[in-house]
Amino acid sequence: MGGTPSWPGAVPAEWWERLAARFIEALVFGVFYYILFIALWGVFRTVGMVEAFDGRLPGLLAWFLAGLCYTAYDWRAHCLRRRTFGQAIMKIRLAPDDLPRGALLKRALVYPGPVMLMGIPVVNLLAGMLLFGVGLLILIDKPLERGPHDRLAGTRVVKDLR
Repeated sequence: MGGTPSWPGAVPAEWWERLAARFIEALVFGVFYYILFIALWGVFRTVGMVEAFDGRLPGLLAWFLAGLCYTAYDWRAHCLRRRTFGQAIMKIRLAPDDLPRGALLKRALVYPGPVMLMGIPVVNLLAGMLLFGVGLLILIDKPLERGPHDRLAGTRVVKDLR
């Protein structure tokens, strides 16, 4: 996306509003992860596969599935309403309104997509550093305050003044 995009009349969301929105969602998906982990542990224990991957298979699958669900949810919510439930609570949204689904999918795969990898030893460190880096780049990207996922999709998170 060449050049500096403009969003007439759009007031950029503050970094803390974006962080709070993701924190709200992380709480909900964290609960989902633990429910999924317990369910998978029970299934693997029942079929005698608890020892698979040194007993880590339920955790690996739970992380992957919860991360996949979070990524799919993020993409779908931005396609339908241009905001997630955390963003709705914080009264922020994605701009512009006319983005193709493919651009929003790329955005979701860059962030929060790496959450899917957080259950894999060593890879989780790289995924965590990537996620931290995305947040850091939002802070230092002045004046637009966009992360790599925003730049890739041509988006910006703005206050929802509608």
